[in-house]
Amino acid sequence: MRNRSRGSQLGLLLLASQVFQFGVDNVPPVTLGVLALNAYLYLFPAAPLMQTCISVQQAYWLNDWRRLLLSPLHHVDDWHLYFNMVSFLWKGTRLERQLGGPWFFYLLSVLSLLTGLVYLVLEAVLTEVTQDQSYSMACAVGFSGVLFALKVLGNHYHPGGTTYVMGVPVSNCYASWVELVLIHMTSPGTSLIGHLAGILVGLLYTKGPLKTVMKKCADLVTLNGYNSRPGAHYSSSGSSGYRGAGEGYSRNHRYAPDYTTYRPASYSGGLTEEQQLEAATRNSLNDRGQTSQRGAPPPYGFHLSEEEIRQRRLRRFDN
Repeated sequence: MRNRSRGSQLGLLLLASQVFQFGVDNVPPVTLGVLALNAYLYLFPAAPLMQTCISVQQAYWLNDWRRLLLSPLHHVDDWHLYFNMVSFLWKGTRLERQLGGPWFFYLLSVLSLLTGLVYLVLEAVLTEVTQDQSYSMACAVGFSGVLFALKVLGNHYHPGGTTYVMGVPVSNCYASWVELVLIHMTSPGTSLIGHLAGILVGLLYTKGPLKTVMKKCADLVTLNGYNSRPGAHYSSSGSSGYRGAGEGYSRNHRYAPDYTTYRPASYSGGLTEEQQLEAATRNSLNDRGQTSQRGAPPPYGFHLSEEEIRQRRLRRFDN
């Protein structure tokens, strides 16, 4: 691990140039925010580089688990930052537009943590198998592991096609593996295990249970929060394309957390209290005659209990 260079910062200037050429207004908010956070922490790091990188020795043996949060957001030098963030600019923009901002933020958070955890597991296994303690002491830092996970997701959502890896056309389904090998061969200082961890986490999401677990966790959060209307959390779609926040995740089953359809039951719509009372009375009478729909949500409008209706009437007469 080398010390961070504070030279001309050409990589940082080129990154700013790329963002402005792309158009700041064209970058979705989560992608732009994560990019800005990485640039800020490069200029003003939360801790020295050797205190942010992640390794089995530092995280597990010494119980410094904050490195799981810090390591993806810090970079060795300006070129390390530049190449990672330019790649993220394109991958993040495409995925955020498809998945929606809230779900993409949720996804990035989970991918970042899991990539670090899988990296630790792989390094620990290599230490046991080879009896070489250097694997447990190898310290990794940077966003590239998360980028490999995002690349797996991008290839999953857009199957087919060809990616050019160092000028060589490669099918999208193999591009991540080819890049893993070529980057390690051409840049020996990069973390092969860190990149491999990102690929495995991406496959855990696209082929494994991670997506289902994340969806169920999101269900619990939404059900325990303000949006508890049945059916308001996920919808299914067999078509592709952007459909709003948290849009679906595979060609066959697309689950979309609905963050936009909540309406408070007490929304007045500009009605007076007397008109609200009349509407609530009608709803109450309708409910009595619709015993077959006892479990259904109330119709749009006002839904007050008989006790609330009686209290409102008493207040009107008192006035």
